[in-house]
Amino acid sequence: MVNGFANWLIAEGALRTNPTRGITIAPQALLAPRELSKEQRLVLRNLIERSSDLRGKAMFALGYWAGCRVSDVSYLLIKHTQIGPKVGRLHVGHKGEKYRDIVLLNPARDPLYDYLHHGKRARDSQYVFTSQRETLPVPSGELDGWRLGEAAIHDWFKQLKATATQAEAAFIREVTFHDLRHDFAHRAKKEAGLDDGELAVYLGHITKHGTPAIQTTARYTQPSMDQIREKLKGMKGR
Repeated sequence: MVNGFANWLIAEGALRTNPTRGITIAPQALLAPRELSKEQRLVLRNLIERSSDLRGKAMFALGYWAGCRVSDVSYLLIKHTQIGPKVGRLHVGHKGEKYRDIVLLNPARDPLYDYLHHGKRARDSQYVFTSQRETLPVPSGELDGWRLGEAAIHDWFKQLKATATQAEAAFIREVTFHDLRHDFAHRAKKEAGLDDGELAVYLGHITKHGTPAIQTTARYTQPSMDQIREKLKGMKGR
């Protein structure tokens, strides 16, 4: 990108030569997306269990048990939600218009079912997750003024973490809502045995040609240096 900018400056007469020519930047290893520790998972699940917020329980479940993005949750429509006592399917994928159909495990389906039937939501809204106050006039591109925005979801997650005890807070201080999606990817690969192709389809990692974007998914589930270090500890010296 810097090289292109320098070439533009040359074309504009501001530079005579490209100072970036011949300079190469060594490739850097990407940081592995966060995989939560057992303690972090336990703390977060305990906070949710203690909460009486049905909307919050449902949003957490979609992130933790279904790997949904914040945008998936925010823009989820009632017409794309098939939830019953024994069925759970969603049509999600607002980001990049990369929609996908996903099935929900019971831990994800049950909180969403409870919220839809017993939670406080704007019943006339076309969105599943609604705010407590309608936005008028309706923003351009919105189906109505009740959609719970992505910033509001992040704020809710911060409020949830604020209910932690001092001991609990030490484990989850840096955890974000999006980390739930990353952790789901790690667990789906390790515990459910999904390969990168299957996981890519579920997470919505799709190329412009409609095929699974394996490289993106591999980045989601690559091991961290801490994981590698722990395994290296098992090496036996001679």
